[in-house]
Formats: sequence, C-alpha cells, structure tokens
Amino acid sequence: MTDSFPRQYARTRRFSLGVPRSFRFIDQGRTLLFLRSKGGSDPVTCLWSLDCATGSTTIVADPADLAVDDANLPAAERQRRERAREQAVGIVAFAVGGPDEQLVSFTLGGLPHLVDLATGAITPLDIAGNAFDARVAPAGEADVVAYIDGDALHLVGSATPDRTLVGEDTPHVSWGSAEFVAGEEMNRTRGYWWAPDATALAVARVDVSEVAEWQLADPTHPQRPVVSMRYPAAGETNASVSLWIVPLAGAKVKAQIDWSHWEYLGDVAWDAGGLRAVVLTRDQRRLGILEVDPNTGETTVLREVTDDVWVELVPGVPSLHEGELLTVEERDGTRQMCVGGQPVSGPKLWVRAVAGSYMGGVVFTASVEPTEVHVYRWTPAGVEQLTSEPGVHAVAVGDPAMVISTSTADSTRRQFRVKSGASTFELDDLSEVSLVAPQVQFLNAGDTKIATAVLFPTEDPGGELPVLLDPYGGPHAQRVTRSSLGFATSQWFADQGFVVIVADNRGTPGRPGDWERSVYGDLAGPVLEDQITALNAVAAAHEGRLDLSRVGIRGWSFGGFLAALAVLRHPDVFHAAVAGAPVTDWRLYDTFYTERYLGNPKTEPENYERSSPIGDASLLTRPLMIIHGLADDNVVSAHTLRLSQALLEAGKPHTVLPLSGVSHMTSQEVVAENLLLLQVEFLKTNLGL
Repeated sequence: MTDSFPRQYARTRRFSLGVPRSFRFIDQGRTLLFLRSKGGSDPVTCLWSLDCATGSTTIVADPADLAVDDANLPAAERQRRERAREQAVGIVAFAVGGPDEQLVSFTLGGLPHLVDLATGAITPLDIAGNAFDARVAPAGEADVVAYIDGDALHLVGSATPDRTLVGEDTPHVSWGSAEFVAGEEMNRTRGYWWAPDATALAVARVDVSEVAEWQLADPTHPQRPVVSMRYPAAGETNASVSLWIVPLAGAKVKAQIDWSHWEYLGDVAWDAGGLRAVVLTRDQRRLGILEVDPNTGETTVLREVTDDVWVELVPGVPSLHEGELLTVEERDGTRQMCVGGQPVSGPKLWVRAVAGSYMGGVVFTASVEPTEVHVYRWTPAGVEQLTSEPGVHAVAVGDPAMVISTSTADSTRRQFRVKSGASTFELDDLSEVSLVAPQVQFLNAGDTKIATAVLFPTEDPGGELPVLLDPYGGPHAQRVTRSSLGFATSQWFADQGFVVIVADNRGTPGRPGDWERSVYGDLAGPVLEDQITALNAVAAAHEGRLDLSRVGIRGWSFGGFLAALAVLRHPDVFHAAVAGAPVTDWRLYDTFYTERYLGNPKTEPENYERSSPIGDASLLTRPLMIIHGLADDNVVSAHTLRLSQALLEAGKPHTVLPLSGVSHMTSQEVVAENLLLLQVEFLKTNLGL
C-alpha cells in the first residue's frame, strides 16, 4: 500500500520515533547516554551510549534482546506516560548512579532492570509486584534501586531482597508518586529523590481522600467496571501533599512546611548543596524555595518570588551554581535568569529554561523574539550566544560537555551536535523525513505584531482559496516558530486546497511585557480577537488569494476550545469548525492550570462564564464537528457532552465523533490517521471545496 502523509504521521507517532532524547553525560563528559528507537517507524526505545572521544554509538540495552513483555504496564506507569505525553514503548526513562556513575536503572515490563556499564551486564531484579520509576542509588557500593509499586516505595538490588521502604494501608494514600496536577501541569512526574550519599530519600506522601472521585466508563464494553480517578477540579480540594525524609535505616522525618500557607509542592532537589523544596501558594502568586534539614525536618526560606498575576515554574531552576541560588524571575518586563537574586541575563532576553553549569558559567535557552530559541552562556564577564542559525535550539549539559539540538525552517529533520572538550560529533536523527515539505511564510500581524505563519498548497492553483486557521492558542505552547517540524500537518491541510494560517495570540509564551499575562481572567476574548486580526492581516498581505467567505478553523485541546468559540461567537468570520477534545467548562479542568489564568471559580465566577462556549450554544449557525476520546482523563469527555447537550437543547444541529478507548493523546495509529482524513473531509464539504 502506498504510504500517505496521514498514515506516516500516525505510524511515526508524529515523527517522534528515532529521535535522540533524554540526554545524560557521565564520566566527566566522556560518555553520553540517551534514548532512541532504531528507526523512524520503530516504537521500541533503546538505551544508547556515545563515546565522546571517538563519536561511536552503541546500544546499551535493547528491549528486543531482553525478551520482556512490555504490553501489560502497571496502571500507574500508564498514567505517568499519559501525563508525560509519552508515545513510545520500551525503555522510556532511566536513571544513573552507583560508584563512578557506572550503573543505570530502568523499568521494563513492570520489572526494574540494572545495567553495569563496565561489564555490559543487564540484570532484571526479582520483585513481587509491578514496578515503575526505578532509580538506582546515586552512590555507595551496593547496587540498590528504589521503585514504586502501587502506593509504596520499595528497595531492591542484585544482592538486596525486595522490601517496602515506606508505605501504609490507609486508603487513598501513596508514597513516592506524583499527584495528578504535578504530572499534568508542573512537569514533575516523580515523587521521591535520593540523597547524594544514598543513605536516605526525600519522599512525597500524597493523600487524595478529600479529592473528588470521578468515574471514566468505556461505553463500548459495558461489562467492564468503571475506572475511578481522583480529579482536583478548579475551585475544589487538592491532594494533600507532604514531604518526608526516609532513611534506609531509622525513623522517617517530616519536613516542617506550613501547608496551610503553601498549597503545592512544585519540585524537590537533593544534591551536594543540600535538600531544597519548591512550594507555591494556591493562587500561584508566591513561590518559596525552602532549604530542608534532613535530620530534623526544619526548613529555612532561601528565597521567595512573588508576582501580581502568577509565578512561572521554569525548567532547570531553582538550582545552585558555585553555591549561588539560580532562579528565573520576571524583571523589567521580561523573564530573566537571576544569580543570588540579581538578574544577569539582561532585559533583551526572555529566558525559557536553564540547562546547568558549564565551563565556569551557566547555560540556558532564551528568545529575543518568540519564533526563535537560542542557547546562551552566562559568566560573570557577561552573556555569550552559543547558537546563531535561525531556528529553535535546545541544550543539555554535563560539564565539560554539551549536546545542542537544532530545528530550522528548512528541514523537518533535527540536528544534534555533541561537544566534549575539543571534540565535536553529530548524533544521528533516525526519524523519517516527512512526505510533505512545509513551505512556511512568516509575518507579524497587526499593530501588536502577532507571530503568524502562512502555508499555501505546494502546487498552488492560484486564485482565491478557502482558508483554514490551525491554532493551539493556549498558554505554555507556541505553534509559530522557525522550525519546520511543527508545520507538516498544516502543510498537508494546505495541500488539500486551503490557505492555512497558524497564529500565536496573546497568552502564548516567548514575548516580553504583558503579552503572556494579558489573558488573566479571560481565556476567550483576547485569544479569539488575535486570531481574527491575524486572518485579516494575511488577507491584506496576500490580496486576492484568500476567500474570506469560506473560513474554517480546527484545533485540539485548547485549540479545540478556540475552534468551538470561533463559530459560536464570530459566525460572520468563521464558517465551519472542528473542535477536538475541547475544554468547554473550565470548572471541569484542574486546579493548578485553570486557577492560574481564571482565578478561583468560587470567588471569580464571571471569569469562567466569559471563557466558556456553553453559554453561546444558541448562537450556532455554522457546521461544527466535536471530537473526543472517551478515555481522556485530562479533558474528560463531559466537556463535549455538556456542550452537545446545550446545543441540542437550543435546537442546533452539530456533529459529535466519540472515540472509544482513546485518551487525550490519540496515540493509536488507525485513530490518528483517520482523524486527519475525517477532519479534512468535513471541512471540504462544509466550505465547498
């Protein structure tokens, strides 16, 4: 069968297979460990190593050689992968430890595995249950691995019998796992941390007994029991989280954190500089960095960061550099890296992430303008830009080595450059080359210079063409960057006969001033207004090419919410919409994300009303298709059902496409392929193409 783009897009898991990731340097930068599958359509991820002296790569652990069935994962591991948007199988995470960092641990098929890098031996560890999140001790002579089984934290080793380190029989209480909002919204997928000398662990205790219980059913299999989950909806009770220090031998100690003031445990770090916890208030306008005494549990405030709207959790910080605390804070209208509380990155850079210490300085990524991300290095002498090619760059460091990944507008393949000392090597990207080659035109739309991308059909027939807006539009995500990778699907839609427009409205990251925070209290109005501004600007720039009487819009998640809003509130502009997994009632979304932008619905209900399309149901006059996975535990299908009910009660015809057994990721190949085909057919039919 001839391959098509929708089939390729689905088979390659959105071109993510075969791409190197999860970089970790060891041996003072002489060896790089990383994950990668063996090809662009191979979903099984292997553990690899790169010799930074010769540039040669070797497979350290291949699931195919270990004869492990990885199909029946523990429920907690499936949930962790859903939170992390993990689409591959096999070895999807690993940890390094032991003497001289020569031991690597990972879970496969519910079993912890231990790799001795010196000998190449791989040992599956004998346990009684099902493991996930296995992490080898960072030091010590014994090869001790901690892992989670159910609601308890366990220890095991090749010569250490499996035992429970900490756990309890109390219902709805777990030790060592991340609660829902931590994994989904804080980018914290773990709940325990080894001490650097491996004598103890810091462990999160999570009690969800007061969190509302929601039920997810599979209507296609009514004989199966419903799946119960504890979901902290906006305005409702969060999980009760506490932090404990648990020695390998001895009594555990509770960290003395005032949880009546702090609501969230943002992150934990335990290194040579001590044990630190990051905590936030419920309104997220105050972030505290606490030093914890592991012997007594007493805490000392190292720094508090405050903001009138919200404080952002930035990857890589807080951390230490030569004894000084590194943070990223809003200063002078931009997001700056601070050392010891003093801004050092300068007012022209919008800092995105901090990679770590490197050659006496600190490496970080930042933007001067939002469509590009570059790598920089700060030292007391100033800031040096390490990348120059227009595009999106990311970096991982392991002093004195680094790996820089580069995506540009000219290629759908990434470039990976490894630098260790005087040596520089290319690390192969084994992902498939897209069958469509995006041809993107960039412009800044309107007076506010909205970052906008425009794609015409590859074989442009000329004349007026129907238009398709293809946004995401929500906070924390950008679509318009100088990276061709993000436009393959948009180009495919363009090749079906549309002019496709992708615009990053207010609320998206990467721009200084109030751009990101201007959506507080209203996730609908400014966002939709900017999409219309971008549409009109493109029409003016390409006079005679856009048929503004045939404008469609499609999107998923926040983009689906935006698509539904568009045809309801502006039928004069938008003539058909496809809304995938849309949020329709923000009271049904989680606390951490929703309250950051809309406040608490109990005190600011008007923000939720103005940001919901349900109240506009009676206004529908355009074709609307709503798509939702019935197994979605992030944006639950009740969002679509409530909007559909309101539309039905208003007598408004619409289309609902339920996806049985499908989660928010829609990772099943057949589903992902046919979703593209069904969407384009719906849009063609209703826009007269």
